[in-house]
Amino acid sequence: MNVEVGTPLSLRDVVEVAVGRAPVGLAPDLGQKIGPARRAVEETVASARPTYGINTGLGDLANVRIDPREVRGLQEAILRSHATAVGPPLPVEVVRAMLLLKARTFAMGISGVRLELVERLVLMLNESLHPVVPAQGSLGASGDLAPLAHLALPLMGEGLVDVNGTTTPAGDALRAAGLEPLHLTHKEGLALVNGTEGMLALGILGYCRAEALSKAADVTAAMSLEACLGTDRVFDPVVVGLRRHPGAMAVARNMTRILKGSPIVASHRDSDHLVQDAYSLRCIPQVHGAYRDALAYVRTTLERELDSAIDNPNVIVETGEVVSAGNFHGEALALALDHLGLCVAGFATIAERRIARLIDPDLSNGLPPFLTTEPGMRSGFMIPQYTAAALVNENRALCWPASSDSIPTSAGQEDHVSMGATSARKATAIVNNVENVIAIEALVAAQGLDLRAPLQPAPGTGAAFQLLRSTCPFLDDDRSLTNDIEAVRAMIAEGRVAAAVEGAVGSLE
Repeated sequence: MNVEVGTPLSLRDVVEVAVGRAPVGLAPDLGQKIGPARRAVEETVASARPTYGINTGLGDLANVRIDPREVRGLQEAILRSHATAVGPPLPVEVVRAMLLLKARTFAMGISGVRLELVERLVLMLNESLHPVVPAQGSLGASGDLAPLAHLALPLMGEGLVDVNGTTTPAGDALRAAGLEPLHLTHKEGLALVNGTEGMLALGILGYCRAEALSKAADVTAAMSLEACLGTDRVFDPVVVGLRRHPGAMAVARNMTRILKGSPIVASHRDSDHLVQDAYSLRCIPQVHGAYRDALAYVRTTLERELDSAIDNPNVIVETGEVVSAGNFHGEALALALDHLGLCVAGFATIAERRIARLIDPDLSNGLPPFLTTEPGMRSGFMIPQYTAAALVNENRALCWPASSDSIPTSAGQEDHVSMGATSARKATAIVNNVENVIAIEALVAAQGLDLRAPLQPAPGTGAAFQLLRSTCPFLDDDRSLTNDIEAVRAMIAEGRVAAAVEGAVGSLE
């Protein structure tokens, strides 16, 4: 798959480049598309009109005029002064997404940069020269200034890059690749640091993982329901459809499809062992569905941002004006990404309750304590539930909305910021935690299904069960389950759990 900068990008395109290392090309007409804005910038410089970030200082220094002899040097100085991020480096896949998104922004034709700058960003991607970008330092307004400065420094041969897992000075890496440092000119430094590409990259990658996670959560919930001898009657679309929430209906259809033909469910369909199931089983469509509906809002916001011009100043080609406005402000993303974290956290909250039910002999309808055949001598799945509970607790702390805060900066000039980058990083951390909780539920439910033998699970849940057992054997003697949890977490993140079920019963929603 080849992704072209200068044509509309989808969320999946971003993932293919970031994670799948898909090659990136340039649209054939890209030079014509961005040329008019570049000429407008050059005309502005020649006219000596005061224009923000081109011949003035930044932030509260916007009223300071720059000597015409120094305006070219201003752009490289911007990158050096703004490269103050701290903390662990962002993962390479996030950096790749940022490079692609920055090239995409410039291809909108409103930034006024040279074609050479876009070409170099794409070359960095295709040559796997990945800037080392510290994760912390963005306020989510004026864009992701500090992280984006670190992203851009290697273009000039400064800063650090990751080459095949080895951190190298950018100048050395460029020479090894046969490249000369790029010298920035009017507006290019400012264009490189302005924008929401950091939080957007994290948001897109986090959302796509959440999308896979939502399907996997339906699968593991169905496995838990079978193992707990729950009923599938509550997923009848006639009943669930009495409330007009599309997410709930989609989950109900998924649960019905996954559990269809289950000998375990059929074995007690006419039993009076329970009048009704616990909420964590009975309300799966209503709970999972609510999160899915909210994720639809997140997706819409990300798609709109991916189709937007997010630079500042913007070049209005029709008039030749270079207009300073607020399109860099990340409030829309900050709210959506806080929401992403909150919604995804909920999948773990309800899954942990199903885990606790499965290991409790008073609640599991006949399963042994902690799903071990020799309780006391063996602890079985006692401690994995502790881990799930710890992750749920951590998520509760991470769910505090960063977008509810704002700290003025730049001597009050930038007096409201979105904190969207914090929202994005927290959402990513929550997704990581939830993948682990759902992985624990999968392992616990699979153990429960084994213990229901000779009754067999449904074809749908059986496909997921077989996938898990191909890597993670039945827990007989106690062993460390850390590697099992990680193996299943990877299956969930890569979409393999849902794919296994879909191979048996058809597409899930």
